[in-house]
Amino acid sequence: MILVRNLRIELNEDETSLTQRALRKLKLPESSLENIKLVKRSLDARKKNDIHYVCAVALSVRGDEDKIIARAKSADVGKYEKKEYTIPAVSPETRPVVVGFGPAGMFAGLVLALAGARPIVIERGRPVEERTEIVERFRTGGALDSECNVQFGEGGAGTFSDGKLNTGTKDWRMGWMLSQLHEHGAAESVLYDAKPHIGTDVLVKVVKNIREHIIALGGEIRFGCRMESLLTEGGKLRGIIVSHKGEEKRLDCDKLILAIGHSARDSFEMLYAQGVPMQPKAFSMGVRIEHKQSDIDLAQYGRARGQLPAADYSLNVHLPDGKSAYTFCMCPGGEVIAAASENGGLVTNGMSYSQRDGENANSAVLVTLGVEDFPYEGALGGMYWQRDIEKAAYDYGGGNYCAPSQLLGDFMAGRPSVKAASVTPTYKPGVIWGELRDVLPERIWRVLENAIPELGKKLKGFDNPEAVLTAPESRSSSPVRINRDELCRSAIAGLYPCGEGAGYAGGISSAAVDGMRCAEAVIRDIQAE
Repeated sequence: MILVRNLRIELNEDETSLTQRALRKLKLPESSLENIKLVKRSLDARKKNDIHYVCAVALSVRGDEDKIIARAKSADVGKYEKKEYTIPAVSPETRPVVVGFGPAGMFAGLVLALAGARPIVIERGRPVEERTEIVERFRTGGALDSECNVQFGEGGAGTFSDGKLNTGTKDWRMGWMLSQLHEHGAAESVLYDAKPHIGTDVLVKVVKNIREHIIALGGEIRFGCRMESLLTEGGKLRGIIVSHKGEEKRLDCDKLILAIGHSARDSFEMLYAQGVPMQPKAFSMGVRIEHKQSDIDLAQYGRARGQLPAADYSLNVHLPDGKSAYTFCMCPGGEVIAAASENGGLVTNGMSYSQRDGENANSAVLVTLGVEDFPYEGALGGMYWQRDIEKAAYDYGGGNYCAPSQLLGDFMAGRPSVKAASVTPTYKPGVIWGELRDVLPERIWRVLENAIPELGKKLKGFDNPEAVLTAPESRSSSPVRINRDELCRSAIAGLYPCGEGAGYAGGISSAAVDGMRCAEAVIRDIQAE
């Protein structure tokens, strides 16, 4: 196939016009076309008076493609190269185990199931249908379920974070991963949008469909099942102890993909106590910021968005003192959600539904933190610092998971807030107005104080005094790295640390791809036996 890039299409223009424009670049008549597909679409809003889409398409045409490409004499024309993802068949004597059913564990399980390995997946939380009800009950004032919440349960933390799939990873596996999401219920646009997203409401269905596919292929998903310890002998994995409904049992296995997510603190402590090699990892913490979505639209488009998608942004700043801050997990038309997983600790995150039609936009504003910043030493030092901040926020909010909030103008002036202004906070079960410096360490609030005005220079209105800050955003990524080699293997033979929790991913897409990578390692090792 031939790839044709940089095809312009107007906002109100039918995408069928791409065919004529592509053929024009190739200097071919329409009769030579056999097939065409859209492979990339991005919105160009750099000039507010000239907003349009830029697309790339792949075509099959009659004739010698190499000669056609040469005759086009255009840098926008070339070969369409797409590496096919193949999964070899295996039939292991002992079924591999996957711990955790977030994006990493889900795609590890799917690849293993497609290989014929009949994996056993254990997940401490509940199926996504039950989980959705449990999360909503907590958000409306119910008790926290420390085993099933925004962090734990089928689909992992990504299920309740808009389903954003944009990533910096250039891994060739991305195409197959996106195709699987589409085949299991995501919109076709995830295959070609430059910033694809699914939406929490649709992602719930996609997650369920992948689970059913794994089961249909001979895999097994055990919900409400938590790994309690590893069983090793001579440096090799022999099995694990799992608990289910208060009863502990042995599960024999010699290959286990460890995809526990970034919030499984009890699991980190257990693994550390059992001598699994790990180390502290730099990560980020900060706050959630909320603006009116209409203000973000105006800043990005120069006008009300009309038929345009809800505008997003991605900002960063490096300060003169060497500190840095950036926005992360921006949720257009979304809401700030209660994301706690431990009793007595408060956590915020962001979420959007597929239509992104909420009144507010929200994003994390995060401060980059190095291991040298941690107040505790050791592999789990960053994790314990997270816990301290989350407990301080919980106590400040009155012990009922109401989140500390402050108007940006008040934060910058160093005075407590007493009520909302033009932006109504979306966090449930509610907010407690006050002073975020009483919750956040100085290492964090001092950088935010200096960074937010600089970010306001990059996006008009970002530093609006009536924007709402809600704290803390403490679970952006794992503060721990579970060591592995270039073949994804831990020093404990048969253990494969995987995904965001192990420190090798930073979002849904990169975690899913790492799950695929670890499944490939398991398959390769099975074949070598």
